[in-house]
Amino acid sequence: MRISLSWLRELVEIKISPEDLAETLTMAGFEVEDIEDRRTWASGVVVGRVLEKQPHPNADKLSVCQVDIGASETLNIVCGAANVRADIYVPVATTGTYLPNIDLKIKPAKLRGVPSQGMICSLKELGLPTDVDGIHIFPQDNLQLGSDVRPLLGLDDVILDVTATANRADALSMVGIAREVAALTGGKLTIPEPGEVSVFQSAGNLTLKIDETQACPAYIGTVIENVKIAPSPDWLQQRLRAAGTRPINNVVDITNYVLLEWGQPLHAFDGDRLGSKIQVGVRFANAGESLKTLDGQTRNLTTQNLLITANNKPVALAGVMGGEETEVHEGTQNIFLEAALFDSVAIRRSSRSIGLRTEASGRYERGVNRAELEKATRRALSMMVEIAQGNIVNQEIADTRPDPSTWSRAIALRLERVNQVLGPIEINEKTGELQAQDVERILTALGCQLTSSGEGAWTVTVPPYRYRDLEREIDLIEEIARLYGYDNFCDTLPDKSEAGYLPLDQELIRKLRASLRAEGLTELIHYSLVKPQRETQIVLSNPLFTEYSALRTELISGLIDAFQYNLEQGNGSLNGFEIGRIFWREEDGLAEAEAVAGIMGGDRTVSKWSNGEQPLTWFQAKGILESVFQQLGLQVEYQPDNQNSRLHPGRTASLWIRGNRLGTFGQLHPQVRREKGLPDSVYVFQLDLDVLLESLEIDEILIPQFKPYSTYPAADRDIAFFAPIKVTVAEIERAIAKAGKDLLESVELFDEYRGDNVPKGQRSLAFRLIYRTSDRTLTDAEVEPVHNKVREALVEKFGVSLRS
Repeated sequence: MRISLSWLRELVEIKISPEDLAETLTMAGFEVEDIEDRRTWASGVVVGRVLEKQPHPNADKLSVCQVDIGASETLNIVCGAANVRADIYVPVATTGTYLPNIDLKIKPAKLRGVPSQGMICSLKELGLPTDVDGIHIFPQDNLQLGSDVRPLLGLDDVILDVTATANRADALSMVGIAREVAALTGGKLTIPEPGEVSVFQSAGNLTLKIDETQACPAYIGTVIENVKIAPSPDWLQQRLRAAGTRPINNVVDITNYVLLEWGQPLHAFDGDRLGSKIQVGVRFANAGESLKTLDGQTRNLTTQNLLITANNKPVALAGVMGGEETEVHEGTQNIFLEAALFDSVAIRRSSRSIGLRTEASGRYERGVNRAELEKATRRALSMMVEIAQGNIVNQEIADTRPDPSTWSRAIALRLERVNQVLGPIEINEKTGELQAQDVERILTALGCQLTSSGEGAWTVTVPPYRYRDLEREIDLIEEIARLYGYDNFCDTLPDKSEAGYLPLDQELIRKLRASLRAEGLTELIHYSLVKPQRETQIVLSNPLFTEYSALRTELISGLIDAFQYNLEQGNGSLNGFEIGRIFWREEDGLAEAEAVAGIMGGDRTVSKWSNGEQPLTWFQAKGILESVFQQLGLQVEYQPDNQNSRLHPGRTASLWIRGNRLGTFGQLHPQVRREKGLPDSVYVFQLDLDVLLESLEIDEILIPQFKPYSTYPAADRDIAFFAPIKVTVAEIERAIAKAGKDLLESVELFDEYRGDNVPKGQRSLAFRLIYRTSDRTLTDAEVEPVHNKVREALVEKFGVSLRS
């Protein structure tokens, strides 16, 4: 927002230079992007009076003028403007004057043989926009000759281009900036209080019909008759130009002036174009409706566009832009003035849907102060009466705002918490803390009311114009730091600082990642949003795309798609893993959990020296997973499983740790493989990360104990037998380990056979058992009883037929 300092000085006392004020605002969070010093644009330009105009003897389009600037001698100036004439007051750039906007320094010169001692200026040459093609002629009479023209043209001013943060809707107005400057500098605040206006009630030709009270909680409509449309006074035009707004006519300029002064958007309609009996309404557009806006474009409306209607006909986009059909023009005599509050979300959606953003919509999107709607309306109406000579004949109000007592809020504030968050301050090269009087001084300057609720504690009542951004104690603490000055706080670290550390679960997850990478798996990351396919999925209510409208229930699908994509791109088979969240719907609500999943299908030994890629076998894929578990120190059991329809029913296992289900591992089903165009040997797994971390957090794994190696030789025994196929190797190994107890060091399956000479429904298994102790060499007499006990346990529990 462009801030005119001459305007700002009427609202607040400013004792510092523009540069210091810009620095103060920037340090307080209002970045000043540019300082435009207009005082340099016309330095040396004075008021002159053209006494005589004569044709140039050597040029048809030039004139020779005698100009009085209040000096002892008149100036002879050659002028090429068509509108120059005798007996007018004009701006004159004297010899030695530099005009920065056209990069010209005035020097004595001869134009076609005639000497010229200065230049009569146009507004463009002084940096001001104008529609006049020629020099500027002052409308005033009896001006003091030789006086500075800058006060007459509004060039005795400095403009600050200030950017307010998104949470400071109140700062998009001159009054808001004035309050901020007063709080920062201690200057006296003199905000004008609009006076009451008289409404000469006539016949009730105006009614309001607000269908969308939530989108429009307050609406004030005023009928003003017999207005005189004319150019605005110079002071009003100068202030609008300084703010970057083009003057149009007195009525429109008044609405723009109040917008800049109070931050309240207003709109003036031509009352006669609305109709003799007006029913003004606020509703959302119907599908297929259109409106030609003030910029001359016809807008195709959607149901997100909030409309102002006259007798149910759209006449304006609420809070965005008015309609061309009802705009104020030179022949307007009666106007209808709208002052309203619109919901920020409704205006934001409406503005975005048609790709149109205006000064009004930008303020409504951030939130207009609902407590000062009436003040802004009275200010506009009083200016309409004073400047446009209008008569206020009717006013209707539709107000569904909550009780004014709720327009503020009370927040508890603790001095201890303030110092805890902000830290020490620098006081005369020493460190100290903020005191209670500092807090009270700063917050009182912001317009807050403080009530003591104990030693070092207050109840702070926030002013209505700061209701939107001061909601919690931490917001007040931020304001204290901002106004006290961020650079006044100590920037040193605390004396005693502790080294940072990771929580245990994060350390374990990092270790898991490292183990998976060590086995040749690449970490993958997918979106949590997928296409909806199952009833158990959680579907978003406002998705960006249909393909990303539901939350994933598992990780394997994304890994399969990544595998397929890499194949199609010529990157070969993929070995990868992913750690992420999954979501699902349960009977009693929604649930989410962390999972780790992987996919394996590439030959880890392939290279340019090999003859070709070898398919990954079941045992190789299972070995990768077991190697990870071994690095983590986990004992995982595998049990047959066929619950997942996407996995091979005979090559799928469920994983268990201490009786808790860890996850699933298996080969992709041939049908899935064919649909995706994948190779034969692709294996996937998905593990419950919470179960995995819970198993890793036991003391035996977190703090491993050293066990000395035995220096004595081992005694190994082989045992072979026929066992039913339904009996798993894991069950047999558990039975052997239980029977061997302390002497048995390890059990390893080294042979499996099915075929000739093996009974139907059975298979031949051979295990190698290693017996060892740490204090002696075992003898046969010690080993054989234990080994026989193992044989008996197998026969008794599984009914095996021993072969050795």
